[in-house]
Amino acid sequence: METRKQKIGEINGVDVVCCPFFTKELDENDLDTIYAIILDILKKQAYTMEENTNPGFVMLATRPMGAVYEKAVRGIVSLEDVLQILQTLHARFEGYKNKRGLIGAIAAIAWEPKDRTFEVIAYRSNERWGTRRTVDPSSVKNMDATFFSTFDNYDYRNRHNRIVPNSPCPILFGIRGENIEELIAGVNMVKSETVDSWLVFETNQGTDDHLQQKKINEIQPFESVIAEGKVTQNPWTIQGGHVLFDLTDETGTISCAAYEPTKEFRTAIRGLRVGDVVKVYGGVREHPLTINLEKIFIKQLMKIWTKTENPICPVCGKHMKSKGTEQGYKCIVCKTTSTKPSFREQTRSITQGFYEVPTCARRHLSKPIKRVEGKQSGDIIAIRTSDIP
Repeated sequence: METRKQKIGEINGVDVVCCPFFTKELDENDLDTIYAIILDILKKQAYTMEENTNPGFVMLATRPMGAVYEKAVRGIVSLEDVLQILQTLHARFEGYKNKRGLIGAIAAIAWEPKDRTFEVIAYRSNERWGTRRTVDPSSVKNMDATFFSTFDNYDYRNRHNRIVPNSPCPILFGIRGENIEELIAGVNMVKSETVDSWLVFETNQGTDDHLQQKKINEIQPFESVIAEGKVTQNPWTIQGGHVLFDLTDETGTISCAAYEPTKEFRTAIRGLRVGDVVKVYGGVREHPLTINLEKIFIKQLMKIWTKTENPICPVCGKHMKSKGTEQGYKCIVCKTTSTKPSFREQTRSITQGFYEVPTCARRHLSKPIKRVEGKQSGDIIAIRTSDIP
């Protein structure tokens, strides 16, 4: 059996390694020791005074069914259901405050990747926690240009350094990508305050695992969906700069929204017109029932015609005059009549293909077009919103 080790981190100057083909059976003493270590770490490190911090951990000998993960990432899971599963599987666990951390913990164990990415997380030294981070944006741009397998590093148009968190947590920065070796090299390329330790994680970020294909009449609040249909009302802008349009399939109609934080993505949405066929991706708001757009695939664009001039008389070559609204045209010289003016096809501001929200507005689970491009057939045109004027 292959037991090749791979370095995935450094903690206190010591290499952290893993081997995907190596397992070790743990006895009760081992489990007791691990349980005690986790409890001690949570007691020391969990910031439970923060309103939205509800940590929890789970230890299981048997992996739950994959449906547990799918329900957690796509819909709503109740704590009661999770506690019942944990008890049935004889789990060791501990939840704090409202205990909702247990839901994420069991979902993570149940995850059996169909698609996956990785993230290398660099941590700060304890004395730096809560202070302003020092991470050089220019080095992040350089890293982004060097390692194509990474994604969502920097939003060039909005000048947003995406790898740096906003909260006062112990994380210095995190780089997401598909290649572990390039992620590790990326840590060394980013210029920052001292990296205390770092570790590579396997993740579901950038996978679209949260999305499920649905007909419009099947869509429920708080789901994340993919829906296809026709635009039935030209986009309109509401207070706050949010842009909406109505989408219809054979089962119903639903509104779709590009909210102000999606910035230039709204330019593409404003370019839609009645009759365009699109596929939309996003989470569902409850009141009013609305798909919050993460990206959109424009499948078919309607031809739009614009009147250029009154028709030319075929007899004497003069422009005809209008006889009135909806009454056609008449030549004032020879009295020849016509009902058709001259038209030209209007140039659309958008083209077929994908458009996505900018990096600064992207949800962690949303698959960036950068990853879609390599996994779709060659007839799909992928367009980044950063290319939209």
